Amino acid sequence: MNVGVVVRSGREIIPQVWRADSAWSRMRGLLGRPQLAANALQALWLAPCNNVHTIGMRYPLDIVFLDRGGRVLDYCENVSPWRMRWCRAARHTVEFAPGAVAALAIEIGELWEWQARSGA
Repeated sequence: MNVGVVVRSGREIIPQVWRADSAWSRMRGLLGRPQLAANALQALWLAPCNNVHTIGMRYPLDIVFLDRGGRVLDYCENVSPWRMRWCRAARHTVEFAPGAVAALAIEIGELWEWQARSGA
């Protein structure tokens, strides 16, 4: 998986974001991995992806759905293990530790961009 950052309105908002953009990396996702750091310091960006599950997870997630252009369509907070969430129009999904949606004060319609980390 590639590592980068997420930018909103020209400002970096998430400093460490793994991008899962192959079939294998999307399928594996966060399964069997340690929980992401709190306070929106880490995330997993899945592309393309319009649905996620927490089946087999040991911890809850905050989830953000983005359209093809990176606009926030919807979000779900504190999704417990063994649940599914989807957004039909989404093209990208970003997963966080619980509390990230509130910490980032996410608004529907805002624009996000994943950028490869400089020097990566």
